[in-house]
Amino acid sequence: MKRRMGVVVAGLVLVAVAALVSVFVVVPRFGTDTIDRSQPALLQSLRDLSQYHAAAGDFQVVLDIENDVRFVPSALAGQRTLFVAAGTVNAYVDFGGLAEESFTVSPEAKTVELALPPAVLDKPNLVQERCYVFAQERGLLDRLSSLVETQDQQPFYVAAEQKISDAARDSGLAGRAEENTRKMLTGMFGALGYQATFTAAAD
Repeated sequence: MKRRMGVVVAGLVLVAVAALVSVFVVVPRFGTDTIDRSQPALLQSLRDLSQYHAAAGDFQVVLDIENDVRFVPSALAGQRTLFVAAGTVNAYVDFGGLAEESFTVSPEAKTVELALPPAVLDKPNLVQERCYVFAQERGLLDRLSSLVETQDQQPFYVAAEQKISDAARDSGLAGRAEENTRKMLTGMFGALGYQATFTAAAD
């Protein structure tokens, strides 16, 4: 009786193994399908642009940020991160605020005087593919916590934007944009037979 029961059990085990093998062998042959049920993008608004984007700068920064825990050795808690970030900054001149008194046109002398607004630096546009953690040192407790939770990298992006903004402001990018804008307008008015001169717009 025991022998017969053993044969039955063995037979059931073989059937179960065969079923599992058939699942892993047969199912992959069918492959998998991806169904995208996302809704199409919706137009939220339209707006006219009056900005002349006259210059752009490419920037890269390496952040070296260390977070220490007071009175705790760095081997136990804290971290130091090297974060590489890259992005672009656009400089533009906005003509949308120009009023009629900003222009002085003399048809007889074929001259036009324009009060040109100062160039403005746009917010840095970080290139996600070129932003990454290059190296990181962590204390024991931080390494253990990383096993159960993902580190928030948003502070690195915020710091990178600020660094790139500062670099763009000190790079002379705005001045170059203003120069390029004057050249563009000089050529445009010159094609109409006018000589252009520029003054600084009043604040």
